[in-house]
Amino acid sequence: MAKATTKKTAAGKITGVSKRAPGASVPLYAQVEEIIRQRLIDNYWNPGEALPSEIQLAAELGVSQGTVRKALNDMVAENLLVRRQGRGTFVSEHTERRALFLFFNLIGEDGSRTMPVSQVKACEHRKATAEERDRLNLAKGAEVITVQRVRSLRGEPTIVDRVTVSRALFPDLGGDVKLPENLYRFYQGEYGITITKAQEQVRAVSATPEEAQLLGLETGAPLLEIDRISLSLDARPVEWRVSRCNTSQHTYVAERG
Repeated sequence: MAKATTKKTAAGKITGVSKRAPGASVPLYAQVEEIIRQRLIDNYWNPGEALPSEIQLAAELGVSQGTVRKALNDMVAENLLVRRQGRGTFVSEHTERRALFLFFNLIGEDGSRTMPVSQVKACEHRKATAEERDRLNLAKGAEVITVQRVRSLRGEPTIVDRVTVSRALFPDLGGDVKLPENLYRFYQGEYGITITKAQEQVRAVSATPEEAQLLGLETGAPLLEIDRISLSLDARPVEWRVSRCNTSQHTYVAERG
């Protein structure tokens, strides 16, 4: 199977794609997409930065403008890039709106979406457990950082979060650095790691005594547990987040298509 090939010039530019060999199954637009995706992984362009025009990319890569457009359209559909009318194509940023509509699935009874306000309750650096190594694809002996937060919606404590990440990827997380509300934007801006997808498992659980106290509930009250693995551009699992949510006044919504 033909693979996209890249060549670095002295200035760091990537030029050219391999032409399809007879019987090859990877079309040119997919090769162009792979090259652009690798640039995003390498932080060749900053979040919010404009890409070169389709004509410029086509000339640099030795393909047609239509091939570049199809590759860009696919990446816009994945929310990796965003088109701005009359201005061009830009690298997506993890803005509050993006985080709210793509990665936060609790809505109010009236259908409204509200950005939660978080309070960090605990933070620890330690060796990863076997389960953490498995979920985050870490080697034995790897260290993790775990942050516990209580997240409030409209002033009411609603979610108890446990966020676990590799200390090698985020060495300063939870130290003297004040954690912002939008962690994905923080990962992107401070560490050059962009979250593009999340895999979630959802189940009903009962509140532990600690969770009940933090959320102002009775021990054993019903909660919704959202177990999420967040993936980077290169499909690495970079964050494991377990959220236990009081849904008495909120609904979990998953959108498809």
